[in-house]
Amino acid sequence: MAAVDRAGPPLVWVLLGKGVGGNRQMRCLADALGWPYEPKQLVHNRLERLPNLLLGASAVTVDRRRSTPLEPPWPDLVIAASRRSAPVARWIKRQSGDRARLVHLMHAQSPLEHFDLVITMPQYRLPPRANVLHAAGPLIRLDGERLAAARESWTPRFRELPRPHTALLVGGNSSTYLLDAATAARLGREASALARAEGGSLLVSTSARTPADAAAALLGALDGRHWVYRWKPDDADNPYLGYLALADRFIVTVDSASLLAEACTTGKPVVLFEWPRRRVKSLSFKGLLQRWDGIGRNGHRGAPRAGAAVHGLYDRLVYLGLLKPPRDFEAYHRGLMARGLVTRLGAPAAPGAPRPLDDLEQAVARIRALMARASRDATPHG
Repeated sequence: MAAVDRAGPPLVWVLLGKGVGGNRQMRCLADALGWPYEPKQLVHNRLERLPNLLLGASAVTVDRRRSTPLEPPWPDLVIAASRRSAPVARWIKRQSGDRARLVHLMHAQSPLEHFDLVITMPQYRLPPRANVLHAAGPLIRLDGERLAAARESWTPRFRELPRPHTALLVGGNSSTYLLDAATAARLGREASALARAEGGSLLVSTSARTPADAAAALLGALDGRHWVYRWKPDDADNPYLGYLALADRFIVTVDSASLLAEACTTGKPVVLFEWPRRRVKSLSFKGLLQRWDGIGRNGHRGAPRAGAAVHGLYDRLVYLGLLKPPRDFEAYHRGLMARGLVTRLGAPAAPGAPRPLDDLEQAVARIRALMARASRDATPHG
């Protein structure tokens, strides 16, 4: 299909999936670009389980009856995220006559050379390449108007609680971490001790992933003044935005990248509550992958050349989409700590005021430069 000449801003499609976090990042990025965009909600069929290397550039995984139609005019820019949408984004580019530029978030599990820009985070362990932008955290930005409204709504309700207010944001079970009752009780005791030492109070919130027994243990261990919210779906009276607006600092559990990032966007002190990761059976595929990953990063029995060779092969397989590394949340946390955004619970606070987490500007600049080059390449020369 021949390229279509357009005046004005590029036509942007945002491929929404079922991941709430990924959808939010894509919308935030599209909003920050400032160009009109069309959200395309994708619902996938059972073929989504096939590996992306086999699917290639294809839309066969899309349930056409339940998804937004993918029809001309084809876009100039496609913003997508994670594994399921990668083959569809490549198919759209093919339909556009290879004119569309592809920006992909998080990871693709496809050869990264097919994407014009991949915006990822440390926990996904993608190799450094010219078309890979490593952000410190998720691309999110808090809505100032919504925060102001939450501040006005929740200030009277928290007025009787002594300051400083420490917001305790609790995640739960994930593929990497399990929040059991004993760990949750320890969190309740340590958070209470921290708030009590300063004469303040806790603003506590569980989440959709918090197990019921862990929530009960946490609440039973709280000591001192506090406000508690137990998460409920579609609750209009959820105080989460009020916490972000009014808290003086945050304690966030180790399992949640999004809760941690949103706390860091406030520019207030953020403390990380940690506990050990899930145990992985050493002979399972994930266990063997972690051992291989460790050899690549640390060498093999003091043999740096062997380690370097393994690391190079590992990175190559990741780049080709043949291997998905285990998520490395510790790398994510180290990056935030290096920027002075996060400290561990019980550790000394970082000196000076933290700079709010916001990598959107860098991502927007890269995409604008990408589209400017595309426009120059498409301009006919006499």
